[in-house]
Amino acid sequence: MSKISKTNAARLLDQHKVIYELIPYEVDETDLGAQHIADQLGEDINQVFKTLVLQGDKTGYFVCVIPGAEEVDLKKAAKATCNKKCDLIPMKELLPLTGYIRGGCSPIGMKKALPTLVHSSITQLDQVYVSAGVRGLQFKLSPNDLIKITHATICDLIASKE
Repeated sequence: MSKISKTNAARLLDQHKVIYELIPYEVDETDLGAQHIADQLGEDINQVFKTLVLQGDKTGYFVCVIPGAEEVDLKKAAKATCNKKCDLIPMKELLPLTGYIRGGCSPIGMKKALPTLVHSSITQLDQVYVSAGVRGLQFKLSPNDLIKITHATICDLIASKE
């Protein structure tokens, strides 16, 4: 096993003395979804959170961190950020805006700190997984540390299942 090189996000956690683990997993370029990551980690999909970057019509860019199996509810996200409407940003904007690529976008250590919302189910968990900033690497950390380091707001962000 090769040594895991620290990402900028990991260095940021180190600076703030946040306890975390870096967990590598096999990347499948055809499946960058959270379920694949959860399967690789042998963890519950509800502990593997995905990072989505959205743009509101009034406030601009913001980040939503939600459980891997869920879909973001755009109306709830817009309301939580005082926007009338919002949408996921086009994929081509992700790298220039955040410094991260799809499948490796961490809510921690983006080029510019963006307002961050985390789905409320995170408060029920002891440990969560989020991208460490590159494909093939996840952080395992406490939800409270994630919330603190990203200055996140906790709210309901996911679409109800019909």
